[in-house]
Amino acid sequence: MPEGDAVWRTAQRLHRALAGQRLVGSDLRVPLLATRDLAGRDTLEVVPRGKHLLHRLTGGLTLHSHLRMEGSWRVVPGRRPPAWAARHTVRAVLWTASHVAIGDRLGMLDLVATAEEHRVVGHLGPDLLDPGFDREQALANLRQQPGRPVAEALLDQRNLAGIGTIFAAEPLFAHGVHPWTPVGELPADTLERLVDSTRRWLVLSCRTGRPTVGAPPGEPRVHGRQGLPCRRCGSPLRVAPLGRQPQERVLFYCPRCQGGLAPGDEGRPQAPLGHRR
Repeated sequence: MPEGDAVWRTAQRLHRALAGQRLVGSDLRVPLLATRDLAGRDTLEVVPRGKHLLHRLTGGLTLHSHLRMEGSWRVVPGRRPPAWAARHTVRAVLWTASHVAIGDRLGMLDLVATAEEHRVVGHLGPDLLDPGFDREQALANLRQQPGRPVAEALLDQRNLAGIGTIFAAEPLFAHGVHPWTPVGELPADTLERLVDSTRRWLVLSCRTGRPTVGAPPGEPRVHGRQGLPCRRCGSPLRVAPLGRQPQERVLFYCPRCQGGLAPGDEGRPQAPLGHRR
């Protein structure tokens, strides 16, 4: 699933191409929106909110989308949609006199009144990429779940928005925190450093225009490297499931640097990924 930095870059790309421009046509390919036409409306702005995109239009409407696992928005020059935009996975096509925006494999697409955006993003915690990020509220949200594994709490968008598995695994590794440690067992300053490091790396990723993780920033230290030697201690890195269905994900970690194996991970085979370095 794209993380907060990737969604931020997508919003920037859409905003640069569409902001201040009038939509000449639109094609929304989800049942509830199939008859809606956005032609004639101007794009005011496209902004990210955690992993959500808010495309604000004149007339008080917002086109809300979420990329989920495989979704993307592409922008191409042109006055009409390209032929490939007709494929069955495309969920939204918007075009102006100079650009076409194509939403492919979108996991969510809604039209809401701009004044009621809280209906689709009101459940989110403070956005790590918001210039006004409320650090104290994010920390308070995490501390209200003392028995929850810290990695699971960081990934819960209701606590703080924008973290995916990469930006959970890498700060936890950098600070030597076992991902399954209950939040309440972490020293206060450790939890603060985790949040601060995550935000710093997300911001840096947005500034450089490419995913940037690690300490110092560079290639991932643990994410995607199961079975390969830890860059710090040389032990084989592992991956284990985190959370419960339907929110279950996997997290990569070093059992030596981070204080042990994940619950139930003792007998799980860990084949290396040959295409990873």
